[in-house]
Formats: sequence, structure tokens, C-alpha cells
Amino acid sequence: MTQQNTPHSFEQKSSFAIDVVNELSADVQKIIGQVEKLTEIGIALSAEKDTTRLLEKILVGAKSITNADGGTIYRVYGDIIKIEIIRSDSLGIYLGGEGNAINFPNIPLYDENGQPNLKNVVCYSYHNNKTINIDDAYDAVHFDFVGTKAFDQKNNYRSKSFLSIPLTNHQGEIIGILQLINAIDPETQEITTFDSVAQRFAEALASQAATVLTKQQLIIDLENMFESLVKLIATAVDEKSPYTGGHCRRVPELTSMLTEAAHETDHGYLQNFTLDEADRYELTIASWLHDCGKIITPENVIDKATKLEAIFDRIHLVEARFEVLKRDQEIAYLKQQLADTSPQAELEQTFHANIAQLDADLAFIRGCNTGGEAMSDADINRLHSLKQQTWTLNNTELPLLSDEEIYNLSIFRGTLTPEERKIINNHINVTIAMLETIKFPKHLQNVVEIAGGHHERMDGKGYPKGLTREQMSIPARAMAIADVFEALTAKDRPYKSGKKLSEALFILKKMKEEGHVDPDLYDAFIERKVYKKYAEKFLDAEQIDVD
Repeated sequence: MTQQNTPHSFEQKSSFAIDVVNELSADVQKIIGQVEKLTEIGIALSAEKDTTRLLEKILVGAKSITNADGGTIYRVYGDIIKIEIIRSDSLGIYLGGEGNAINFPNIPLYDENGQPNLKNVVCYSYHNNKTINIDDAYDAVHFDFVGTKAFDQKNNYRSKSFLSIPLTNHQGEIIGILQLINAIDPETQEITTFDSVAQRFAEALASQAATVLTKQQLIIDLENMFESLVKLIATAVDEKSPYTGGHCRRVPELTSMLTEAAHETDHGYLQNFTLDEADRYELTIASWLHDCGKIITPENVIDKATKLEAIFDRIHLVEARFEVLKRDQEIAYLKQQLADTSPQAELEQTFHANIAQLDADLAFIRGCNTGGEAMSDADINRLHSLKQQTWTLNNTELPLLSDEEIYNLSIFRGTLTPEERKIINNHINVTIAMLETIKFPKHLQNVVEIAGGHHERMDGKGYPKGLTREQMSIPARAMAIADVFEALTAKDRPYKSGKKLSEALFILKKMKEEGHVDPDLYDAFIERKVYKKYAEKFLDAEQIDVD
């Protein structure tokens, strides 16, 4: 009896075994497909640099790998959880990210008594650092789904299965929650539960997502910190002198305005010049650092408002000498009156002429001291003639002006001697040396070249390297124009007031013609009215005298 049934039983067993193998093979293929999908999603996440798009890819990938109808990405900010992105296929909901704005309130992690909020699923998942898998929200007794049920009633929806997974960073901190809603059976299209396989794949994806999100946040934090340090240095340079405050903040903006104008130029030399976000970021960093070397420049040189200024303006000493001379003239005049040796009218006339000459000489010296206008040969000769005059102190005859005072008052333009000008100019060498010590990443490799070239000229007569136009990048040439124009119009310089727009543009045009600044960038500066945009933001109304 047994032997007769054996062939039949064997056939049944074989058929059953084949069915099992086929079923196992299908499950294996399904798992392999899920692994491949997880790998593809992981690669896509690693390549994404934009945080908003990254969050969207995380949610879309999680929905795909678990076949969920909807889902939400939450981010943790202090004591609250904020909804970043919501997606629902069946309801056509597309909120957050690059979709419509989210107006849902934030979810508190703690109640009014400071106790952990455990009624909300995502908060419970956060506080317990564990995945919460709910088969049916309507049967859940430990969580508050009142809001969910109200949403369902309003939208004719049925929220059933939930899967909430913490996103944990490398320090064990929970930075967000991935929540998936309503797993869909691919064959019946009915709502089902998130099985253990779906949960494990979702948790694997959440782990990858947290790693990528953390890496991206760390990069953002490092960039923000670096930018803060860069601006800190620039602010320190500006605050070092009350006369150059704002220079390191204005030059970056003007440089940006000019390079954008060059980017928008569609003809001539600049038609192929383009900027991307990386270029703009690099230019911003270079602009903020362009004068960092001034941090070692002595204040008495930076702040030298007049030619005779040292610790204080020595014009006051010169004025005191003239007061002594006028006093001596008055004493001599009075003595002559008492002696009655000359006609009184003639004595008075001579006295007043001598006083007028002293006043005129002092006014001339005061004018020389300001440094506002270039000195002529006649002015230099007059200064040296004053050196021949003397004054008396404690019965000692002294020159009215010392050699050192004559040397300073003879400065052709501005208030700095050649030696002081050399100290000022050296700031660019220090800037380059300082920046060369920084190991800039690849996307900031041109910072030194851009920042270090703003005192070069197109004809090779600039400093510190004597570069020509062809040896400089367009951003470096743009910064050179920005640095010049800012200096011309700045109203906070110790030796001059800010020039009117018409004067500054006239000087800049001459600098173009003389090979000082780049002609094509100058044309873009004028054609695109960069000067007007800058003036409206930074200049006083009385300085703006052209459209």
C-alpha cells in the first residue's frame, strides 16, 4: 500500500518543492531588486548638494523602496520638530521642499511641564530613539491620532499603517524623523502593513540619509564658520581705523556688481565670461580678504590725516611759532612807538604788513598740510624759503620749519611720505603672504590671485608683482576697479571728502585711458550703470550728480 502511493507522493513533494523554490526565488529576486534600488538611492543622495532637494530625494526614495502612498520628513530644531516635506500620491499632496509652502504648526518635543511629549508618534520615536511600526492608526491606543482622523475625514482618506524612523547622526543625535504612511500591496493595491523587510530597508535608507544630511550640514556649518572668520578679519581691519571703516565691506559688493555686469555682457571681449555659484562664492571670499594684510599696518600711518600728523597734528606747533613771531612783532612795534623814532603812521603800516605776511604764510602752510591738492614747484620753493625764517625760543634762534617738517609738507599729493607710502603698499605683500599660508580647497584656489591683484595695473606698472592685463583674471581686474572707485567716492578718508560721482567717473575714465584699469570692464561699469547702483546704496545724495 505504501509502495503503491510512493510515486504519487513523490510527485506531490516534488511539485511542492518546486513551488517553494519558485516562491523563495521570487522573494530573493524581490530583495535583490530592493537592494539595487537602495544602492541607487544611496548614490543619488551622496551626489546631492542642495539640502532641499536632498530631503525630497530621501522621502521619495523611502516611499519607493517601501511602496508607501505617502510620507513626511521632519527636522529637529532644539525642542521642536518641524515638518519639512509632505508627499501623498493618492491625494496629490506636494508640500514643502520645492513644492507649496507648509503651514502646519511645529510639534513640541516637551509639554508645558517640561515632560517628554509621548503622545505624538514622531515625538515618541525621537525620545525612545526607535522605529515605530503601527499596523493601523485607528487601533492604536498609546498615541494621539485625533488630528490624523480629522484630516482623513476632511480629505476622504484612510490613514492606516505608519512607519516612523529616527534619523541619527554620527554623534548619536537625532536630527530628524522619516515617517511613511500606508504601505500599498503592489498586486492588490490595497493598504497593507509595513513588513519587517520593508522596515529594514527603510531603516537602512534612513541611516544613509542621516549620514548624508549630517555631512551636508557639517559642510554648511564649516562654510558659515569660515565666512564668519573671513568677515571678522575684514571687520577688524575696518575698525582698526575710523577713516577706512566700511572699505572691506563695500569693495566686495562693488566687485560683485561689476562681475555680474561682465557676466551679463553679451558682446565684445566679455561675451564669453560667465559666473556660476562656485565662482561667485570664491570671489566673495577673495573680496572680503583683499586687505587682510592691513591688520599689521601701523595706525599712525593708516590714520595720517595731514602731512604733519604723527601722534598729533604738528601744525599746532607751527601755529604756536607764528603766534610767537606775531607777539615779537607787536612788542617791537610798541617799543618803536615809545621810542618815537619813526612816524606813527609808517610804523603802524609796517606792523600790519608784517602781521598780514605772517598770517598769509601760516595759511599757506595750513593748505600744504591738508594734502588735498597736488603741490606745484612754486609751492615747494615757497616752503623752502620759509625755512630761512627763524623764531626765538628761550633766547635761542631756531628755524621756523624743520627739515623734517619741510619734507612732510612737500609731499606732492596726499599726506604720506614715500616711506609711509611704502609701509601702506606693503599691506598687499602681507595679504598675499597671509593667504598663501591657508590651504584653500579646490573651489577656492583662485582666492590669492584675485585678492592679491587689486593694486596691479593693466600696463604692468602696478604692484606688488607688476602684472599686466593678460596675466590677471577678470575677477582680479574687476576688484582693482572696485577698490579704486570705492576709494574715490569714500567719504570717510582722513585727507579728503568723498568725490562727487561725476568727478570719480572722470578720474576712472582717465585711468582707463592711461592703462591703469581694464578698458572692457570699465565699459561694462558704464554701460550697465554699475556706478549708479553702487551710488544709490552707498553714497550721500549730494555726491550723486549724474544719472
